[in-house]
Amino acid sequence: MTLTSSRPDAAQNEQFAPSSATITIVTFNRSGLLTRLLTSIAAMDPKPGHVVIIDNASTDDTTDVVESFRDSIGTEIVYRRLDTNTGGSGGFSEGMRVAYELGSTWIWLMDDDVEVVPDGLAKMGKWAPRFRSIQGRRYDFDGSEFYWQYRVAERLGIPIPFAPSGFDESGYKEMNSGCFEGMFIHRDVVGQIGLPDPRFFIYWDDQTYGWLASRVTTSVIVDEFVLRRTREIKQWDMGIRHMNASSDAYRYYIMRNRAHIKQYYRALGVYHPVSFALGTALTFGKEVIRLLFVERKARGMSNLFRGLRDGGTIARDRDWKPMPALVPAGT
Repeated sequence: MTLTSSRPDAAQNEQFAPSSATITIVTFNRSGLLTRLLTSIAAMDPKPGHVVIIDNASTDDTTDVVESFRDSIGTEIVYRRLDTNTGGSGGFSEGMRVAYELGSTWIWLMDDDVEVVPDGLAKMGKWAPRFRSIQGRRYDFDGSEFYWQYRVAERLGIPIPFAPSGFDESGYKEMNSGCFEGMFIHRDVVGQIGLPDPRFFIYWDDQTYGWLASRVTTSVIVDEFVLRRTREIKQWDMGIRHMNASSDAYRYYIMRNRAHIKQYYRALGVYHPVSFALGTALTFGKEVIRLLFVERKARGMSNLFRGLRDGGTIARDRDWKPMPALVPAGT
């Protein structure tokens, strides 16, 4: 896999048109949360040209909720209900594909457990002439500022938990990660790095995608609050930072998907075995701490070991290849 950086950001200065943007939402059996998000989109000014909704085979009333907004949301809804649950990774991969094929210039990804502030698209569009991979800020469920780990220690393949949260007068900071809860990305970058990788199912997929984007363009987090989380998550307050509760499924994929990151690193020539193994050990230790101090239990640790075991199979797969670019290199 070859990624070449043209770094076109500041030179392009293309004018941002809200109608050229598509909000892409992935949802699964959370119609109540989806209702809040769609209600917030209906109140936006300006609005995007499309709202793409990828339904991961929900069994609740998600379809009825989507249909109830078609005439009132003020923009075009494109709804795709998948036959099976492909996880967040598969959902965002399909959502990106649909938005890209619609001809969207900008694609704004988000989970169903957020809502958009009314002028959120205008705030993001303000930065669009300068950058092509942008992350806005979020309010947490209680209205506090949500801290997101925007920098990755590349050799370790893990986020840097204490990267500075403050902004200077520029209003932005360079990042080398990504989060599908608010990623705002230009189609030219998507064309170069391809679609998000559905093989992750959940976890590490957005970090890896954001890292790939940062290799071809200047990626930034901007000092603009554009989203608000609408679901409360159990947390351990560590003073400066918080650690969220997890699940057995997350624990499994956190460890298994380290192998997919390893394969991407190998393909791009940045894999350092000792450093990466240390990153995996630190990840394992963090998940043990999460179990003991956030969820206050020991059951579930077997999922970490299962993930490591199955990751070993992925890491040994000689036929593994990265997601392909959507446009030929150099075009």
